[in-house]
Amino acid sequence: MTNSLSSGLQDYIETIYVSTENGEDLKAVDLARKLNISRASVSEALSRLISKNLVQYSAYKTILLTKKGVSEAKKVYAKHHALKDFFETVLDVTSDEASENACKIEHIVSENILNKMETFTKFFKTHKKILDLYIEESEK
Repeated sequence: MTNSLSSGLQDYIETIYVSTENGEDLKAVDLARKLNISRASVSEALSRLISKNLVQYSAYKTILLTKKGVSEAKKVYAKHHALKDFFETVLDVTSDEASENACKIEHIVSENILNKMETFTKFFKTHKKILDLYIEESEK
């Protein structure tokens, strides 16, 4: 289903998921603040997420992900984490830059490319000394 969710809706469920994992009770006003968008936009998005059976919500109450919502949010979060890890580990960019770019790319990257990035990141982590030597030699 993640592919049938717009990038905006993916951002909503990922934010709700992360907040829940951090033990935060998230209400619509909090979600608007976190995503830096209007409360009206949040209300509209929550309505769409409710219709897709991804969240449970009623006015002024805590937003809860359904079982299906948690499953979808975990997929989005995993993509974000894999991309961020690749950017930080392999490309050696700052955490903020890695996270910002991961957020943009997570919505469009194919599973094939993501899998290859994850494999390369694992390889890089286990062979970093060899790769550092190669880079050192290539800079001479």
